[in-house]
Amino acid sequence: MTVTANESDRRAPAVFHSAIHLHNRAFGAIEAAVAPWAIPALARITFAGVLLVYFWGSALTKVGSGIFGIFTPSPGAYAQIFPQKAEAVLYDPSQFSFIKTLVVLAGTWAEFLLPLLIVVGLFTRLAALGMIGFVVVQSLTDIYGHGADAAAIGAWFDRASGALILDQRAFWVFVLLVLVLRGAGPLSVDRLIGIDRRL
Repeated sequence: MTVTANESDRRAPAVFHSAIHLHNRAFGAIEAAVAPWAIPALARITFAGVLLVYFWGSALTKVGSGIFGIFTPSPGAYAQIFPQKAEAVLYDPSQFSFIKTLVVLAGTWAEFLLPLLIVVGLFTRLAALGMIGFVVVQSLTDIYGHGADAAAIGAWFDRASGALILDQRAFWVFVLLVLVLRGAGPLSVDRLIGIDRRL
């Protein structure tokens, strides 16, 4: 039996539609089975592996000496958060207003607390949203306060992909945005206490 050109043309779309249907069924089943727990779990694991120690290390440089150092920021804390003002007052913390000291304390505590909440999966959406705000403020401080150069700032849609601010931190924010939108997933304290439990 000879197949005419017209019949061949009709069969090609049918094969194409069958392939699309098979694709959609296969990946739809994988997504339904794996995505609800894997995407948030992997986002939290990625955050822990890449950023937890980074932020905690940064926070430790801001803590003052002694047992109550968490309540008395180091001079370096002021220099990191208010670099121009710190330089102008020769890094003397007593020259900062009460409000600026509160900002430094809040920034220090946020660097400890928000990453911890994300890793254990407690109030994950709020913690991730807070970390996005933190990363935005951190980036603006690096650009305007510390005077980051063009290489550190970087640019999107160029050949270089290793700039500290626009390239790397875009991925940080993406991971955090996944957690804002998806929550911590079933492997979390949130799920144990009833936050984000699917009805």
